[in-house]
Amino acid sequence: MKTLYFDCSMGAAGDMLSAALLELMPDPGSMMARLNALGIPGVEYRRERAEKCGITGTHMSVLVNGQEEDPEMHSHAHDHDHHHHHHGSMQEITHIVCDHLALPEPVKEDILAVYGLIAEAESTVHGVPLTDIHFHEVGTMDALADVTAVSLMMHELHPEEVIASPVHVGSGHVHCAHGILPVPAPATALLLRGIPSYGGEIRGELCTPTGAALLKHFVSRFGAIPPMSILAVGYGMGKKDFPRANCVRAMLGESWQPENRAKQYTVPEENTLCAGEKTDKILELSCNLDDMTGEEIGFAMEELFSAGALDVFTTPIGMKKNRPGILFRVLCRPEDRECMVRLIFRHTTTLGIRETEYTRYVLERREEKKTAGTSESVAAGDHDSPCEVRRKISRGYGVNREKMEYEDLARLAREQGISLREAKEILGK
Repeated sequence: MKTLYFDCSMGAAGDMLSAALLELMPDPGSMMARLNALGIPGVEYRRERAEKCGITGTHMSVLVNGQEEDPEMHSHAHDHDHHHHHHGSMQEITHIVCDHLALPEPVKEDILAVYGLIAEAESTVHGVPLTDIHFHEVGTMDALADVTAVSLMMHELHPEEVIASPVHVGSGHVHCAHGILPVPAPATALLLRGIPSYGGEIRGELCTPTGAALLKHFVSRFGAIPPMSILAVGYGMGKKDFPRANCVRAMLGESWQPENRAKQYTVPEENTLCAGEKTDKILELSCNLDDMTGEEIGFAMEELFSAGALDVFTTPIGMKKNRPGILFRVLCRPEDRECMVRLIFRHTTTLGIRETEYTRYVLERREEKKTAGTSESVAAGDHDSPCEVRRKISRGYGVNREKMEYEDLARLAREQGISLREAKEILGK
């Protein structure tokens, strides 16, 4: 399966996503010429080589009437009370896309869908109707240019599956047309609903509304990079410099199909596994710690889980000189080894890490959703209500097992004012 994976460990912005995709194109020069021939009013695309923390990639910039948007003043929408800028409405954006850009219809639909997400978020944040939402001229064209470039290149690459890592949003505050806002900015936070995201020690806005909207529209699921044969890697560089490489990394490749995985993990014929009985390979990375506080260890565990660790756990141990200590262990996929090692060194005081490879026997797992019929919200058709409960089903090795997701059961119990046991009974368990 042709798979595209976005590494958003330093957030996501429209220019970074478009630059990363440009590096995946067979002929980036031809794509640049095509983008500049589209005729977006006053827009000129430019690309340049950029280096962040020793990594070379591409930076994409958009000039609007010869000027580039101030990176400190992002293209957040605002209402019509600000008269010192020329403004454009969503209706005008639709007119430009539909009547002036020579693009395939699916690309136009993607552009309008993404830009519509941005406008809806801004409308909700500012409490005004969509028809009253207007945008800075430079900010509007800059965002429209980024969304157009990403949509066109996604159409050309045509991946069968698009996956992204959890999104790093940064921390601190950001300057925009309205003043100083917390990170993530309100519109970005709204767009990231349902998407795994996290903050960290990096000060600044790492994920913009445009970046969040593009991920929300194009990405089908979020998590660690799947087993895949990587064919091409692209680095889309941001403008600012941080202690970490400020880039979005895009990886295009062929992910393993279930039948290929079965071939990869074969066993002797006399021990052939039955349906639902699988094995895979995992790594355990471990180290001994005797000079960290509980808070520091807890933070390290959270960071590793956010980066895709399968499990992180500790065991009390006795160390030399009769010191009490902690055995810190991380389970991860082999392809996540380097990331996990770097994070362990960054967030713990260890001077060395041990690695052990294990064969893991796993049950086949799937998830179903069940709705509690007694809820008034369900009767009203609100499928996002807390009464929708996920059921985890596992089978294999002679085992058939079902379990309700605790968080969903707890939400149902709180909504109905009942106990967990009664919530299970409502669902027939």
